Amino acid sequence: MTGRASRPPLDLPGLDQRFSRITAVPGGGADEGLLREWHYLDTGDELDRLGVPILGTILAVHGNPTWSYHWRKLIAQSVQAAESGSPAWRIVAVDQLDMGYSARTAMHRPLAQRVADLAAFTDALPLTGPVISLGHDWGGVVSLGWAVDHPSQLAGVMLLNTAVHHETGKPIPAPLRLARARGMLAASTVRTTAFLETTLALTSAPLDAAVKDAYRAPYRTASRRQGIGGFVADIPVDANHESFSELERIATGVAQLDLPALMLWGPRDPIFGDRYLDDLIDRLPQADVHRFEGAGHLVAEDAPYADAVLAWLGDNVDHLSTSASTLPRTSGVKASSEPEDPPFRPLWHRLDERRDDTATAVIDMSTRGRSGPQQVSWRQLADRVSQIAAGLSHIGVRKGQRVSLLIPPGPTLTAVVYACLRIGAVIVVADAGLGVKGLTRAVRGSWPDFVIGEAPGLIAARTLGWPGVRISTARLPKVSAAALGVSCSLKDLIAIGAGTLVPTPPRSEDEAAILFTSGSTGPAKGVVYRHGQLSALRDVLASHFEVTADTGLVTGFAPFALLGPALGTRSVTPEMDVSSPRTLTAHAVAAAVEASGASMVFLSPAAILNVVATAGDLTPHDRTELERVRTFLSTGAPIGAELLASAATIMPNATPHSPYGMTECLLVTDITLDGIRSAAGDANTGVCVGMPIGSNLLRISALDAEGSATGAPSSEPGVLGEIIVSSPHLKDHYDRLWLTDRAAVRETEIDTDAAAASDTRDATQARWHRTGDVGHLDHLGRLWVEGRLPHVIVTATGPIAPVGAEQEVEGVSAVRRAAVVGVGPHRLRQAVAIVETIPPTSRPGLASPELTTAVRASTTLPLVAVLAVPELPTDIRHNSKIDRSRLSEWAERLLAGGKPTAP
Repeated sequence: MTGRASRPPLDLPGLDQRFSRITAVPGGGADEGLLREWHYLDTGDELDRLGVPILGTILAVHGNPTWSYHWRKLIAQSVQAAESGSPAWRIVAVDQLDMGYSARTAMHRPLAQRVADLAAFTDALPLTGPVISLGHDWGGVVSLGWAVDHPSQLAGVMLLNTAVHHETGKPIPAPLRLARARGMLAASTVRTTAFLETTLALTSAPLDAAVKDAYRAPYRTASRRQGIGGFVADIPVDANHESFSELERIATGVAQLDLPALMLWGPRDPIFGDRYLDDLIDRLPQADVHRFEGAGHLVAEDAPYADAVLAWLGDNVDHLSTSASTLPRTSGVKASSEPEDPPFRPLWHRLDERRDDTATAVIDMSTRGRSGPQQVSWRQLADRVSQIAAGLSHIGVRKGQRVSLLIPPGPTLTAVVYACLRIGAVIVVADAGLGVKGLTRAVRGSWPDFVIGEAPGLIAARTLGWPGVRISTARLPKVSAAALGVSCSLKDLIAIGAGTLVPTPPRSEDEAAILFTSGSTGPAKGVVYRHGQLSALRDVLASHFEVTADTGLVTGFAPFALLGPALGTRSVTPEMDVSSPRTLTAHAVAAAVEASGASMVFLSPAAILNVVATAGDLTPHDRTELERVRTFLSTGAPIGAELLASAATIMPNATPHSPYGMTECLLVTDITLDGIRSAAGDANTGVCVGMPIGSNLLRISALDAEGSATGAPSSEPGVLGEIIVSSPHLKDHYDRLWLTDRAAVRETEIDTDAAAASDTRDATQARWHRTGDVGHLDHLGRLWVEGRLPHVIVTATGPIAPVGAEQEVEGVSAVRRAAVVGVGPHRLRQAVAIVETIPPTSRPGLASPELTTAVRASTTLPLVAVLAVPELPTDIRHNSKIDRSRLSEWAERLLAGGKPTAP
């Protein structure tokens, strides 16, 4: 049934009728010679009325079964931005033919026809300035088809969950298979609203009833739903489908687009999941990508996509306000006048230097044979790295491809890491302490091409549907390998790689690793390092701690377990459960020192607690071995002088260090135990973490009355604010988290007159990172950490960081550990102390009157309540990062009369 275009009802929430338009368009393709009426939303006239210059047009194309209503938030916010003086972009959001309020044509409209339809529309409706295409779902495909065909007008592309390619041999997503099943297509898409209702349910939270009804509005009858069925029928499931060749043409063309691109994604999408995002990134590697964790298929309803779009437009305005045809092309070759980069020494440089050395390189105390712990020489390690590297290359692992490693620290992991780095593969490392849910989020978010793991990791990969070709560390029985989907083993790769040449090594600017954060302050983030940044980390570590070939490392903190070969010194992993650092004992550290002769020990705070707790089990021989340690580092999170001193008594000849850093920048500052004791007499609050290491730089962005870090980066002492760092080994970016990355570098430009006397390099040219930590600098330039930005308590008198008060409370003899959190409305927050007691309390709730009095007397911060718990919630990796946000919510519930459950 045919029907003319019409306007939407007047009462649809969020839709401004001023922008509704209908136009007759001479048809293209199969519609040649016909007029087709289109309904669309257009902000051009309103921008003209405002008298603002229009930089260009965003051509927005909805998917199936939505309509131009999908873009209402962007339309409204773009006009508001123009009214406030921001650059103005005209939004033209179409209703595709047979969809929304455009004409019903009663014609079969395959993909090529829909691309021709959109071209006919833009030919009839002159678009202002350069054009940026924007599409979602199958509207993404159509918009990209238009983009590929209009290079002279195109300035950029923006995409929400969509796809341009489906891997041969793999079934299409289950909801689409069901909709296309024999006898189901018409029933689910046309005769009933089943497909429509299913799509409207693909959100993280139920849509508002009025919004859901607005999406339904154009599709009240079966005759108006013919286009929905037509779209589903047009999904090219294989090469025999009529739209397959057009989809392939578009996919090929997209890979040729050398323009700014933005992808905003909802990972909880059962239709266009991360596999399709990964394919699009391969085709548009220059794209800015942000995955909105928890968002679904209708990401425009789940996440602030309009804010993201407008921010991206603002950041890229110089490139986007000029069409591709007028943009200068760069050759990518340095001009002869540019200075040459310093020689690059890759991470495996020292390993290559010692490749003929028969001395021990790596020891794994957890793996024992008849002659004791497993030991690998430099020659064995270098040979194994070359063999695995060549084997990986032979089976198709290429530079830039991602390899997820589900292997515990030890010689096997070390060899695999260096083999991957050697051929330019990007290693993906996520801590087992994230748990199954966190690991799944990390692995699926990074979408590796290959997975190398032991049996437990491969079982999880198979069961939970983690992506990637699977490789086992050990050769598995055929039945087991088939059940786990394992294609080969490391032994197979070693056999293949023996005597085979390794490909050309990567460059310093190539991506090398994705390291996931601990997840202690939200979902774990993938931190991307390039080869040059990893090498810079090696160099600063070697220089600052004077690491030589004879030093030897005991690495009870997983990230540093891999640096021994890079530093050219032997390393040993002590006997422990690496997924739970608190299982490390003092005896295990002594045994590792004895086996390796190491003089440097790395431990995480979680490990230190148990090492100190088990010191009583040390034998006289153990204590003698520990006397040879000269340097001891607590790495991962700052710790207090008391715990560091307790560890120092176990290694009496060692200089204890407590470096400050984070996954994004592993070594920022350093302080010794003597330095902590010296600083203790000063009138500063927080944990003193010392001075910047090497050429690292520090600044503070002051907190305003709202608790936001809005101050210009400064080195002024005594100012509470967000800590901003710069370093040659600072991470490159967050993986597929463009908005997070953008926030981390927000307003970090340093003026020439803001340079600090202690700066060791030009701060105005440095890359900076907002850490999310809060603290201050003292008059000597030392950094004091006072908590996390989200944990700042914003009171009526201003923001208060929690750590200072926590330290005061922990001075009470009956308190083992404390957290200070806020309750109540923002800017009227009140402080509450939550403590672990000595001895531990048996149940959570209000502290005893005696303890409450003692805690309140210990601090100058007024406390409205003191609560006691058996154990404070902390992260697994460090056992020191207290989840204050969780405690704040728990305290709110408890003080409001809720049941006193554990936090």
